This record gives sequence, C-alpha cells and structure tokens, in this order.
Amino acid sequence: MAGGVHDRKRHRTRGSLRRVHFTVRSDQNKVNRSAQAALERRKQFGKRAHGKRKGFLGGSCGSARTRALAVRRRFCAAGFCQEKSCFKSSSELLLGGLTKLGDSMIKQILGRFPKKPSKSGDKDPTGRPSSSVPNPPLGPRGAERSSNLSSQPPVISSSGLSYGSGMHVGNTNSKLNGKLVQPTVELLPSFKDVPNTEKNNLFVKKLNLCCATFDFTDPTKSVKEKEIKRQTLLELVDYIASANGKFPELTMQELTRMVSVNLFRTLTTPPRESKIEAFDLDEEEPVMDPAWSHLQIVYELFLRFIQSPETDAKLAKRYIDHSFVLRLLDLFDSEDPREREYLKMILHRVYGKFMVHRPFIRKAINNIFYQFIYETEKHNGIAELLEILGSIINGFALPLKEEHKLFLVRALIPLHKPKCISMYHQQLSYSITQFVEKDCKLADTVIRGLLKYWPITNSSKEVLFLGELEEILEATQPAEFQKCMVPLFRQIAHCLNSSHFQVAERALFLWNNDHIENLIKQNSRVILPIIFPALERNANGHWNQAVQSLTLNVRKLFSDHDAGLYDECQRKYEEDKTKEKEMKLKQQVAWKRLEEMASAKATSGAAVLVSRTLPRQSSGV
Repeated sequence: MAGGVHDRKRHRTRGSLRRVHFTVRSDQNKVNRSAQAALERRKQFGKRAHGKRKGFLGGSCGSARTRALAVRRRFCAAGFCQEKSCFKSSSELLLGGLTKLGDSMIKQILGRFPKKPSKSGDKDPTGRPSSSVPNPPLGPRGAERSSNLSSQPPVISSSGLSYGSGMHVGNTNSKLNGKLVQPTVELLPSFKDVPNTEKNNLFVKKLNLCCATFDFTDPTKSVKEKEIKRQTLLELVDYIASANGKFPELTMQELTRMVSVNLFRTLTTPPRESKIEAFDLDEEEPVMDPAWSHLQIVYELFLRFIQSPETDAKLAKRYIDHSFVLRLLDLFDSEDPREREYLKMILHRVYGKFMVHRPFIRKAINNIFYQFIYETEKHNGIAELLEILGSIINGFALPLKEEHKLFLVRALIPLHKPKCISMYHQQLSYSITQFVEKDCKLADTVIRGLLKYWPITNSSKEVLFLGELEEILEATQPAEFQKCMVPLFRQIAHCLNSSHFQVAERALFLWNNDHIENLIKQNSRVILPIIFPALERNANGHWNQAVQSLTLNVRKLFSDHDAGLYDECQRKYEEDKTKEKEMKLKQQVAWKRLEEMASAKATSGAAVLVSRTLPRQSSGV
C-alpha cells in the first residue's frame, strides 16, 4: 500500500514537472516571436533620417523600450546578468532572463528527487574517479556508521580538499599570502568501528588522509596532526598485514600515490667539511632524517604491500611502473642509513615479484654506477645496490648471458676505480666472486681487470685489493690461473717489497690459503723466479719484524717443495746481484772520469761541453 502511494506521489510530481517545463517552453517561444518582431521593426525604422529618430524613441515604441529597460533592471538585480555594463536589446534581455529563470526552476524541482547511486565510471566532486566498490546493504547500526563516514567534514590538505568520498587533492604545502599553510587532518573512524563491507572504502580514505605532509624541522608545529597521521599509518600497516582478500585496483592506485607523496622528495645533502682523503667520510656521523617517524611506517607499509600474497602483480605493475622504480632508485642516495636499508629490502622484493621489471632495474642500476664511476664519485647507496646485485647474480642461470658478462666488465670491475671504494668494497668483492664461481672462465678477465685498477699510492686501498684477490683466486681453476699468473705475481712481488708493512703482510698471507698455495706449487717454476728477489730483499732488509718472519716461512715452503729450483733461483739471484754491483761500479768509474776531464779542461780555460744529463760543476771543484 505504501509503495502505491509513493508511486502516485512520484507520478503527480513528474506531471507537475512536465507542466512547468511546458509553460516555460511556451513562454520562451512567445518571447522569441516578440523579439523577432521588434528586430524587424527596428530594421525598418533604422532606414529613416536622423531627425525622425525622435519619433522612434517616443510614442508606443518609447513605452516598449521603457518596459524593456525595467525588465533588464529586474534581471540584473536578481543576479541573472553577469556583465557590469549591459548593452543588449530588450528582446535579448527578455529571452535570456526567462531562459535562466526557467533553468533555475527546473534545477530546484529536480533537486527534490533522490539522486541515483554513481556508477563505477563516474567522478566525485574533486574530479577523481569514484570507487568501483558498490555499497552493499547494511544493518541499522551499519547504516548509521556508514552515514557517519560519509558525513565526515572535509579533510583539508596543503593544497586541496577531500570530501566524504575520501579523495584527497594535492599533497604539498601551499602558500597563502606568502605564508606557508600547514595541512590539517582529522581522525577517521577505526577499522573496528565499521562493517567489513565498508573497510575497503575506509582504507582508501585513510590513505588519502596520509597524503598530508608536514615540516619536521620544527617539532612544535602541527603536533596533533602529525600524531593523527602516525596513528593512521600504523592502522594501515595492520590492515595490510591482516588482509584476507585480493586488493582491488583502486586500493593499489591510492596506496602507490600515498607512497609517492611521502617518499619521493628532493634529498638535501648537508654541507661537510673538506676532507683530504675520501675514506675519511667513514668517520662522519650519519645524517638522520627528522621525518623518519613517518617515513619508517610508510616504508613498512609499502614493504608489506609488496610482500603480501593478496597483491596481484599484474594489477600492481600498472602503478609500480618504470617511473616509480626510477624514483625509488633515486632515494638510494639518501644520507640516512635506515632509509637505505628499507629501500634495499623493497627493491629486492620488487625485483622478485615483478619479473617484467627485472631487465629495466638492472639497466637503471648500471646507469647509476656509470654516473658514479665516470662523473661524480659521490653516492651514498652503492653498497646497498651492490648487495641487491649480489643476490641477483647468485640467481643467474647457467650458462651466463652475454648481457651479464658485459655488466661485469663495464660496471663491476670499473667500480674499483673510485677512491671511496672502502665504503662498498665488501659488497663489490662478493658480487665479483659470484661471477667467478658461476663461470670459472671469467677468472682471467676479473684478475686482469683488477690489475688494471691496482692502486699505486693508496696503501689502504691496496690492502683491500689483496683481500679481494685472495677470494677470487680461491674460486679460480688451474687453467685460468696459468693465463694470468705472470702479470699477477709481478704485482704481488711489488707488494711484498712495499714499505707499508700492512701491504707486505697481506701479500704474504696469500700463502696461508691452501688452494692458492697449491696453485703456486703447481706453477712454481714460473712464479718463484718472479718473486724470489722480493723475498730475499724482505728477509735481509725489511724494517718490520713480522714481515721478515713471514717471508722466511714462505722461503721455507718453496725450499721444501722444490729444493733444486730454490737453489737455482738462489744462484741466479746472486749472479744478478753481482752483475748489478759491477754495473754500479762501472757507472761510478764513468762518472769519476767525466768529473776529472771536466776539472782538467776548466783549469786550462778551454770550453767544456757537458751533456744535459750531467750536473754542472763549479770551477772550484
């Protein structure tokens, strides 16, 4: 019965609406006809002489013009005329005024009818697409909670509003009259206070609320708003951790937008005092981001979202795209080590979950390395990027692709060039060793590349190279070792004779490795003649007692392994030493003769021709 009454009321209302619309349209037609007649009369009278225009303005026509002006004033007073000075004809004024009046009446009548629910493709007042999740029927208490959510006051952000739909517009602080306007947020209901059907909508609203950013350089500003956002972020983390259904596409879109707003920013590097050595930067205190109380939760939220089995990679890759990955990689230059640690975990999960992005991620990391090696030599996240690559290389399938070998030659090996290698050497050494373990034929390429960038004056860097060399040799097979052993042990001989005791000591420690010792013994006839002079000089004249002791142990190893070869090298060394003494003696005699000749000619007054290589002697010598 109630439904029938309601239908009759609706029918009567629609009928009255049709009658009003018909009346307005008929009035408009009458006005159109009157306007056309007035225009025709004006054209006819416009051809008369100037003196007769007085009669046109007077009489019945004048009264019509007066009435038109009166109507014009009423429309202007009612707000239908938007121009400051209106020069329209009376017919145009009447036509426009009645049209606007009719439109306003229609809008008022239509506004009394209940609006239909918006479709998935409709947009909310902010211009963003509305949620495609329908609103299912709720119980009495659920309907009350739903109305409370929809009637929430607008959340004011730094540059826009988000109304009941929860769609937030803008994410940066705006300026009003030249002053910075801090965003304000209002606490939304908890997930416990809404039914399950409304939790996803509330999740989107909370994501939009967290798009508000604050200035953390001043801890006294927006204290309440910061705490509200922090609590909301914690609720979002718990919601993702306990999710038991696939995340809809709208949720992924809004979550990645919130992450972008909070994380992607311009990194500021504080000024540092000038340092003589690059490795002095290790002694600097790391710079902590003042906004870490919020950033950490955002990172944790995004990490759990990537790890969640409810995240569909096919949908998520639309928003975690190449541009997103590049901006994520830019953050690796952050001064805060806590942020770089989170970035390392997130990028590793992204690489594992989105297979389509893997080649792009490797290429982007290559570009960061190239810029670091050949342009800036300044980057805070090289160690973390190499740590990610170490696990990636560990998963390479065999045989290795040519692309991966080029990455080794063009990116990893040249990373030995920068002076600040100590900041990332451990991760670099692990990555290179992984390549040698995957393909033993790369050992020769790696060792020769290492020798190419071997330091000359940087002793601490030289110690690092020797440690890495030991790890590489431990994974090297005899066939590859023979290809590079001659240039390798020439460099080791220089290290054995280094006046820096740590360099000489680290080189002698190579013989403590059983695998390297076996490689040396198998090729002792080539290696011992190269390093024997260095061993003898160390044993007889090195200033450090520990270096002398280690040198004697190495000599004994060679002597016990092949006494005949050792004696032969000893005799050759003595012969070379004797020849060297004879050569020095001849040089001294030659210099003495030159000095005597120069002195004799100088006393006789004759000109003395002296080679440019000889020092000039005074006449009194």
